[in-house]
Amino acid sequence: MKVGVVTFPGSLDDRDAARAIRAGGSDAIALWHDDADLHGVDAVILPGGFSYGDYLRCGAISRFAPVMGSIIEKANSGMPVLGICNGFQILCESHLLPGALTQNQGLHFLCTPQTIRIENTSTPWTTDFKQGAEIVIPLKNGEGSFQCDDQTLAALESEGRVIARYVGENPNGSRNLIAGISNARGNVVGLMPHPEHAIDPLTGPTADGLPFFTSILSAMVGK
Repeated sequence: MKVGVVTFPGSLDDRDAARAIRAGGSDAIALWHDDADLHGVDAVILPGGFSYGDYLRCGAISRFAPVMGSIIEKANSGMPVLGICNGFQILCESHLLPGALTQNQGLHFLCTPQTIRIENTSTPWTTDFKQGAEIVIPLKNGEGSFQCDDQTLAALESEGRVIARYVGENPNGSRNLIAGISNARGNVVGLMPHPEHAIDPLTGPTADGLPFFTSILSAMVGK
């Protein structure tokens, strides 16, 4: 099982994502923003960071990187894609996911352990979780407030496409406490908190994030 991790100029968490993939039992394959070749990967992770310095809007320039043309084509054909933080922003800019990530309420950068509840275990990235599981993983963002129009929000809720929700106080002003969503097919997932920083209690607040990276192996092997 080969999972690609894209590095853009300004990516910060690509090595952490690769480490998490290996901890989950898959092979991590480095992908470069300027190379459209996906090197035969079975799934892709778009990691966190500040791609292209977050100029224009977060993810707005990355959306046009050569690698994204290939990822968009493969994602539309069913390949699993996970966007974490900046990766979530890139997925929205690429129209693989609806809505947008806007500046946090209070206009402050957040960096804190965050409890989220897993709402959907049917995606390739969440199959190893129990429905309703509450986990603690880091949240670190300045533009992490998920926003969309009322029609889109109603569709996300009615179709079960909210995959994770913040527990307790809304940390960044996201609509309906949304921490992560999927596309209609379920293969593309965007998540604002960082599971790759919570795969080992020695280096993170918990190991609660590891099932995101074991799930993809379980889902693909089970096909």
